[in-house]
Amino acid sequence: MSSFYNDEVGAVLSTSIDKYMYIAVNKKFDGNIRVSYSKTEEVSSLKEIQHPLVRECMRLVGINGGIEIASMADIPSRGSGLGSSSSYTVGLLNALYAYKNQYTSKADLAARACTIEIEKCGEPIGKQDQYAAAYGGLNLIRFHPDGSVSVDPVICPPQILMELNESIVVFFTGRTRSASKILADQQIGMRSPEKKKIMREMVRLAYELKKELEGGCLDNFGNILHENWVLKAQMSKNITDPEINAWYDRAIKAGAKGGKLMGAGNGGFLMFYIEKDKKKSVIKALQELQEIEFNFESNGSQIVFYQPIGAIHASKI
Repeated sequence: MSSFYNDEVGAVLSTSIDKYMYIAVNKKFDGNIRVSYSKTEEVSSLKEIQHPLVRECMRLVGINGGIEIASMADIPSRGSGLGSSSSYTVGLLNALYAYKNQYTSKADLAARACTIEIEKCGEPIGKQDQYAAAYGGLNLIRFHPDGSVSVDPVICPPQILMELNESIVVFFTGRTRSASKILADQQIGMRSPEKKKIMREMVRLAYELKKELEGGCLDNFGNILHENWVLKAQMSKNITDPEINAWYDRAIKAGAKGGKLMGAGNGGFLMFYIEKDKKKSVIKALQELQEIEFNFESNGSQIVFYQPIGAIHASKI
């Protein structure tokens, strides 16, 4: 969050996974704008678009009309804690630039997505999700006081990466929430020296985790997650609640080494680090929650199909 990295370097360690946001962009023959997401908008001008991310992405890229945009997602697209909104913004920008036959780098995609979400739409969020979605892979992402961002790949043995993937289990709580409200509360709390001290400890854990992984060791992975859980819960009373704490405690008692709430907290997805022989007991202990199977992903936002505007195509029957 800017209330922290404006004064000192912030950091997170994150990975992208193979749960996708799919966005299709096509020319609309009548010059109007059609946007399909959880609802459908059909308008005649840019300023009439209700979806703020779509409106600001189109404005930034310089498209005023004559376009249709449709999206689908593998997981809940809002309030999940898995960066869905930022993945949507990055993916939409990528698609719109391709639609205009313009190349844009991963760094530019991430930076422009941050501009749209944080500056144009006024969301009190950080920059980690935009960079994770644009770059893909397992990275230490650092946020500097001058506004720049560094993305450093975590280089670890393939066997460790595979073991880590197999040891992480993610559950959907069935609850979505507004990250903005939780993060706004944390931004206010950041004025407190005690809260900044907690954030420094969380940054330290990100570097420690990178060191562990690059050293080919997972022994402390769960312990680091648990330490982060304890620290994060102190940032705001809205991050967790008795029901979430009960799920976490049951998982730990069943054999999980540590875990975290994804994103801002108070719902969305719970992640645990669980050794192979304990996975079944943890899954049974949280049987009312939906387990989400996934694999790590390394490519980031991609154009999977591209047809240049004005291209001539012929088919033979």
